[in-house]
Amino acid sequence: MAAPHLAVSADHGQLTGQGMEGVYYAGRRVIARCQLLIAGREPVPLQGRMISAWRARFVAVARTTAADGPDPAIMVERLRSADGTERITLRNAGGAAVRVPLELRLGTDLAEIAHVAVGRTGEELPGSVHGSGLSWTSQNFRARIAADPQPDSCWAQLGVLRWDWELPSGEARTVTLSADLARTATPNARTSSGGKNPRPAVVTSRAARPPRLWHGARARGDDSRVGALFRVCLDDANALLMSDPARPSDLHLVAGVPWRGALAPVEALRGARMLLPLGTRLAAGTLRTLARGQIAGAGREAGRLPGALRQAGPYAPPSCTGVEATLLFPALLAEACRWGLPECDTEQLLPAARRALRWMLRAADRQTYVPDPAPDGPYRCEVQAGAYRAALLGAELLDAHGYEEGGELKQWATELRGRFQEDFWSEDDNGGRPVAMRTRSGTPVTYLSCSAAELLDTGLTAAGGPEDALLTPGQTGRLARLLAGPSLNSGWGLRSLDIREGRYNPFGHRSGAVRLQESVTAATGLAASGHEREAAALLRGVVDAAGRFGLRLPEMYAAEQRSRGGSPLPHPAACRPAAVAAAGGIQLLMVLAGVRPNVPEGTVGLRPLATAPLGAVEFSGLRVAGEPFSVRVSSKGRGEIREMAGSLRRLD
Repeated sequence: MAAPHLAVSADHGQLTGQGMEGVYYAGRRVIARCQLLIAGREPVPLQGRMISAWRARFVAVARTTAADGPDPAIMVERLRSADGTERITLRNAGGAAVRVPLELRLGTDLAEIAHVAVGRTGEELPGSVHGSGLSWTSQNFRARIAADPQPDSCWAQLGVLRWDWELPSGEARTVTLSADLARTATPNARTSSGGKNPRPAVVTSRAARPPRLWHGARARGDDSRVGALFRVCLDDANALLMSDPARPSDLHLVAGVPWRGALAPVEALRGARMLLPLGTRLAAGTLRTLARGQIAGAGREAGRLPGALRQAGPYAPPSCTGVEATLLFPALLAEACRWGLPECDTEQLLPAARRALRWMLRAADRQTYVPDPAPDGPYRCEVQAGAYRAALLGAELLDAHGYEEGGELKQWATELRGRFQEDFWSEDDNGGRPVAMRTRSGTPVTYLSCSAAELLDTGLTAAGGPEDALLTPGQTGRLARLLAGPSLNSGWGLRSLDIREGRYNPFGHRSGAVRLQESVTAATGLAASGHEREAAALLRGVVDAAGRFGLRLPEMYAAEQRSRGGSPLPHPAACRPAAVAAAGGIQLLMVLAGVRPNVPEGTVGLRPLATAPLGAVEFSGLRVAGEPFSVRVSSKGRGEIREMAGSLRRLD
């Protein structure tokens, strides 16, 4: 993956055109088939592996004959990049020169990825010769593949390129392929002379990639998975980076591949928030990009970020991603300021944050709650948690910059907290549980979901006390026990629905699957609220699950109960890599150190997990106040800051 590019193949490296195989650009398949033959036969695959998030290496050998003996002489290496560039190298390790007929069979259907996913792709398109390669055209798109060196022969209708090489002993020959997608003009477009059927207006897919971020960030620990998981998550996050065409310097994360390789406001904001320990550039770019799409004007919806409805599970009507994104916007800006967002960026983004907060107060009705979808939707517990966090952090932000609305936000948050502790808590003999949702008529809907983890995420500083928490200490303790219990905690992460519910489905994305976002939120919130044992157990479970997925965490997965010998299972609809999974892996590891900066006050707090569930760990190349920051936590859970800006002091 190198957004918006994607390449999919099996471990053997051949692109057969079957299933999802192919090279994609912006959700369209540029190349479906790229099969390599030597002397008319497929080579014997030996190994296929990822070198990075956007490059894979495949090794094979040419088939031998009885006369050749058992030892292969011709080694084949294919180095494939996500953008459709591929380098094929043949190396003769035998003792004599050989004649090597190399053949590539190419084809495409130019299908959209959504059609590929459900098998509605149609036949391959007829090809034609184009320069040193082939091209295919359908509707308003044209795919091209160029070869260097130029093939010795070409059969366009069959999609075949062929080279006949004499390969001396100990030498190698290489073919480099480059794929490209162009959009041609629409049929009604006009030429410069005013006629129809114009020459193509080409938009090439060979766009420049955004710069790689977070070069110096490193992690290591007694547990070797700490450093490896940190590297894989950073690699995936870099592969998901895209720039806003309106402002190429503004970067954001796409939601994930293969299904959602585009900007999704909620996932982009969550990913940027999770990656704040690595610097504030991504947060600033994401906020600026979304601010340009904020609803303008003076109407009821002014200040809200647009967003689609999404399925909310078997017990609740659809929720609005725009509501969640709008509440996240001011919270991310305030937290980015704590990590050292430059003042010029803060001043630029403050007007959009104020508009989002004013929308929130308008959307809240007489009961103080924010409906979702607004204005007539139900009241969801996680939405009220997001609104409470936005109010507290928004008030902090506005107070720091001399705006009067901070007092109104704090008063509203206090009222919300008081009502919430009564209306959204259902008492029982075991200590009660959160109310998942209340209808407009006030009817409580009680079921246990991992979304309750959001109630622990109120953006507290290192000095924040229980009086700032949304729940009472007793309610927080009870919620910690519920999150740690086997009905939600699979041992590999939190299920999205209580296993005892009648509509539980281990693969249901809102009805039982493990969603990484909530598991990371729960581990972070449990640690911040002092429930370290539960946080450590959850953290270990997710890291163990990462090992079952080659350390590349999917956004969700099914999980059989670990205590009964179960294991995590891939979800066929999950994105991998995904923004919230890649960034969530980083945040999960950062829970071990508990870094809590407040750059405006010149302090940094540390609240490492005293249990040190993965042994000693060290993080370097982090960024606080724009300067390098390094921290080490011993195997006894003691934190030590090893590098930080001179303007900061440790808060004990």
